[in-house]
Amino acid sequence: MNVRVQPSILSADFVNLQADIRRIANADGVHVDVMDNHFVPNLTFGPQMVGRIQAVSPIPLDVHLMISDADRWAPGYAELGAFSVTFHAEAASDPVALARRLREIGSRAGIAVKPGTPIEPYLELLPEFDQLLVMTVEPGFGGQSFMGDMMPKVAAARAAIDASGIDVWLQVDGGIALDTIGRAAEAGADTFVAGSAVYGAADVEAAISDLREAASRHTH
Repeated sequence: MNVRVQPSILSADFVNLQADIRRIANADGVHVDVMDNHFVPNLTFGPQMVGRIQAVSPIPLDVHLMISDADRWAPGYAELGAFSVTFHAEAASDPVALARRLREIGSRAGIAVKPGTPIEPYLELLPEFDQLLVMTVEPGFGGQSFMGDMMPKVAAARAAIDASGIDVWLQVDGGIALDTIGRAAEAGADTFVAGSAVYGAADVEAAISDLREAASRHTH
């Protein structure tokens, strides 16, 4: 199983964002958290900013939309050229139609579930998605503590993905660090979003390598 580490630029220096994105060139993607101060109580990037990040990033963009009315807004991020666009199940009225639209435009389509959202209704829809994101914190702010009680949900998703035989990435986001990534990998995650664990390190590149290695030791 391939292990992917995608640093969240929510923990980067917004004034020196281009430089901070270049510092993570050995990562597997840039995780871009788009928040609208409505779906979650925080406000970050919009399409204009994401377009500029797309233009300067040396690695693919993994855009995570924590916004209301995803059906309306998500396709615009795919049109910017993002490698992957993930929207929240709780914010989409027709997740399957939206995923098909994102794929049609040329992005990978991801669906995310908050900690309190059951995953079972979405497991039968797996062929429609390229990525399933299980939040391991409540979405909205970086630096939160990892929710270990989400691991059964990750394990259930892994079992469904393996049973389906399709290539769906299983991503976790929230509180991922050297002391938690092994648990998430053991449960079946293969794609890991880390913010402060990367950007808070003295050596950013080494932090990414260390996280990848720690996850690899626990993958099945």
